Amino acid sequence: MAHVTLEQLRDVFARLDSGSRVVASGNFATPGPLIKALDESLDSYLLHMLNAHGELPDREGVLLETAFVGPAMRKRKGLRYVPCRLSMVPHLFTGPLPPDVVLLHTSTPRYGRVSLGLEVNVLPAAMEAARARGGIVVGMMNPRMPYLYGDAEMLTSHFDYLVEVDEPIISVDPSEPDLVSRAIGTNIAALIEDNATLQLGIGAIPDAVLTQLKGHRGLTIWSETFADGVLGLERAGALSKDRPIIASFILGSEELYDWVHDNPRIRLLRTEKTNDPAVIARHPRMTSVNSALQVDLYGQANASTIHNKIYSGFGGQTDFIVGAMHAPEGQAFIALKSWHEKSQTSTIVDSLDARVTSFQQTGVATEQGVAHLWGRSQAEQAKELIDSAAHPDAKDKLTEAARKHGLFR
Repeated sequence: MAHVTLEQLRDVFARLDSGSRVVASGNFATPGPLIKALDESLDSYLLHMLNAHGELPDREGVLLETAFVGPAMRKRKGLRYVPCRLSMVPHLFTGPLPPDVVLLHTSTPRYGRVSLGLEVNVLPAAMEAARARGGIVVGMMNPRMPYLYGDAEMLTSHFDYLVEVDEPIISVDPSEPDLVSRAIGTNIAALIEDNATLQLGIGAIPDAVLTQLKGHRGLTIWSETFADGVLGLERAGALSKDRPIIASFILGSEELYDWVHDNPRIRLLRTEKTNDPAVIARHPRMTSVNSALQVDLYGQANASTIHNKIYSGFGGQTDFIVGAMHAPEGQAFIALKSWHEKSQTSTIVDSLDARVTSFQQTGVATEQGVAHLWGRSQAEQAKELIDSAAHPDAKDKLTEAARKHGLFR
């Protein structure tokens, strides 16, 4: 392990093979200075990140690759999207997508260790895969990165190069949920009991669910990610003090980062643990809440595609839906608004014209109500979706479509 400057690191990058696959921290831990140094030193490379934020190089010779599209990669020409459940991404690194370089955003060292901070996710697997094939691992030590425990802690000896920077961490302040999102949150919260274990995806609607759970008690978090809504539950006394808060990465405000920093109750684990459906299924009353763009009358969801172009990806939805549905008293919900304001169209549709995943979740919740799907026939599911979740302006059209599909006789 060597402590180097960014200038010295450019010399290291310049010796890499053209076309090297580089895996970097994603989400709000994007290591901007490392990516910039790499881009200035290497003519051609492939950059793999999950849910990438910030500014990424946009030039000939740079190929972007991901299993979950973030705002920094969205709409980029030539993007290489690799469909994969989040729990399976580590297997890509030991199989078809072996990394040559791993760039990590870390805390400053303590007693021979650094923390991966806000992003653990698939990064330990990428480090192991790179080292196993003689690749290099670079850490960008930042005093502003919160120090978190669990699999986030790494020995400095696991890095080939460490460089010190002082860079702001990406953050976003929470916003008040709108009336429709709040209604959806109320509908789902009414179906969640005390002592439940929660997983919530990214977005306004999952956050709105958390705001409606502050009166609950004994709740536990086992999730791939969380944001400021969990801090709200903590302050309301809704979370169990006896069990740790588990996730794999964190997105949120500076206030949230102050709370998670050096907090022994919060443990970030690698994705293979947090997203393992068998592990998820061991949690009593495991409740999964995720968003989608559309749901059809067969209960199938489009959670990742707009106009047949990839918008995000599978993420951990399928991992948690499967795990929650196998848990004792477990349940899984897809939550979405019933009406898309910009296009003035229903989000409950007769059939999907995009790639789909049949989740077979407990129910679908909109501000109109909750359609209970589990254990019901296709026709019953369609009727539930129309009666309980669809916007009133769409009900007649959906009923007619259901008849055409042979769902209603």
